[in-house]
Amino acid sequence: MVSETSLFGMTNQRVDNVIRVLGDNVDGVFGAWRFQLDSVLMYCITDEKHNRLRVISPIANVDELPPEVLRECLAANFDRTLDARYCIHDETVWGAFIHPLDSLCEEYFQSALSQVAHLAKNFGGSFSSGKLVFGAS
Repeated sequence: MVSETSLFGMTNQRVDNVIRVLGDNVDGVFGAWRFQLDSVLMYCITDEKHNRLRVISPIANVDELPPEVLRECLAANFDRTLDARYCIHDETVWGAFIHPLDSLCEEYFQSALSQVAHLAKNFGGSFSSGKLVFGAS
């Protein structure tokens, strides 16, 4: 955990602090970071004016995947991905977390980074964003 604070209201400065503490090979400027987390390539894009944050990780080329894998991504979004999601953009499957900045706390942001990294690592296996599965007993 980066800090003891759970105050809401992330800013580019707070996002930068978390990414630089948790990430490896951090590159970029406020509003656009490229880094690795647990050996997973990640990007974080923010827009303070419009109150948005996006954490994304490229996972696979859609053209190289059988339809049942894409279907499993959609099924996983229902009960195994928690706050992160699988999505497709520009013929690439991505792990993504999208959230307003002003209602995000550092603890939840750290969780989001971990969830997106787990989506990438668990693609083709459990398709899970972590240990918790919604509705599992």
